[in-house]
Amino acid sequence: MLSTFLAGAQTDPDGFDPSEPHDWLTWFVGLPLRVILIIGIGAVALGLLRRVIRGVTEHIAAGTPTRAGARLRGLGRTEVGSAIMRATPIANPLATARRAARARTIGSVLRSAANILIGTTVVLMVLAELGMNIGPFLASAGIAGVALGFGAQSLVKDFLSGTFMLLEDQYGVGDVVDFGEVTGTVEEVALRVTKVRDLDGTAWYVRNGEILRTGNMSQEWARATVDVRVAYFADVDAVRSALLQAAQRVADDPMIGSYLMEPAEVVGVEDLTAEALRLKVWVKTQPAMQWEVARALRVSVRDVLAEAGIPLAGAQQVVVLDQSPARADAQENPVDGADVPRDAAAAAAGIAHRDAQDQENKGS
Repeated sequence: MLSTFLAGAQTDPDGFDPSEPHDWLTWFVGLPLRVILIIGIGAVALGLLRRVIRGVTEHIAAGTPTRAGARLRGLGRTEVGSAIMRATPIANPLATARRAARARTIGSVLRSAANILIGTTVVLMVLAELGMNIGPFLASAGIAGVALGFGAQSLVKDFLSGTFMLLEDQYGVGDVVDFGEVTGTVEEVALRVTKVRDLDGTAWYVRNGEILRTGNMSQEWARATVDVRVAYFADVDAVRSALLQAAQRVADDPMIGSYLMEPAEVVGVEDLTAEALRLKVWVKTQPAMQWEVARALRVSVRDVLAEAGIPLAGAQQVVVLDQSPARADAQENPVDGADVPRDAAAAAAGIAHRDAQDQENKGS
């Protein structure tokens, strides 16, 4: 009887008997368990990677370096430290909003890349365990990659440039930038294009892959520079004192003075011509405040120079008197014919008067 049962159990080519739990266990620890392990390990790896990405984006949004996170967390446990950390974002809301937008964009890109990478790897490994030949899939992926590289290389270039731009924090919304042909304020930043509004109000959409150089005029700090041209014979020391006094008036202003980061400095004589002296005064300011400070500084310089009686260089009318000996001799000994133009004019006037009298006689 036992031999008959064993013979019936061998009806399946693989020796699997659905009525035997041991056979089910043997089958489960084979292919199904490997597939489940692959999916589980992929899910765990994806979860860990997304957690790391979330931590990085939180540090970016908070504006703190990753290595300094533990020290700042310790500082936040104290009353003074927590108050400082709460007040820091309020001090510069524009920078906080910029970091938050940058963190969201970077986090979205990194999460999408992690999902695609781990998801594709898990699917290919599961298909290989199921006995499918993944060679054609890999070959198709290679062909698609080559086609994408040749057909949409500009698009890939734009996305890569936008990603590195965000990672390096080259510029953000609200910054005044110079892209070479376009200069203006950044209004939108995306992975493919950047929207810039120039001074005329024109909105420019610049592809990130076409940006070869970037000049950020409102990052970290700026400098207000004013060139002052005074008369050639002006006292340089007096002019320097007047410029420093004008800069001090700007620093004493309750609103404009809050934009200054350092005391003003008069560089000295930058240019020397026969008509004027050019001196330069500059001062370090907060980002994007250099233009406002420069306008106030020009007004203050004009007022102080006017009070000090120091003239600015400008158009001057020069009268030259010829006192040469040749001219004096000509006046004392006039040459014959020197008065020809005056005599000719008198003769012409006499002829005109005579013609007018003839016309009157004919009329009478």
